Amino acid sequence: MTAFDRIPLPEAAELLRRSESTLRVWGTRYKARRVKVLGRVHWDYADLATIDGCIRRGEPVPATPEERDRVREGLRTRWEDAA
Repeated sequence: MTAFDRIPLPEAAELLRRSESTLRVWGTRYKARRVKVLGRVHWDYADLATIDGCIRRGEPVPATPEERDRVREGLRTRWEDAA
């Protein structure tokens, strides 16, 4: 998946092993990116995955999608430097 993959909520829930209702709460609480595609709402998987990662690591979730992009880039850089 790329950083800009938009997927339906049920698919995101399955991939993250979280309930759809949990992801909907995150969508509201953290203003997760979403876009309408042919009348249906699709979610930015990378944004949801970053929220999930922060929660699982016990870190505060950045307030905006742009801040979460920076967190993701920082993690990617650390992984590349470690390799």
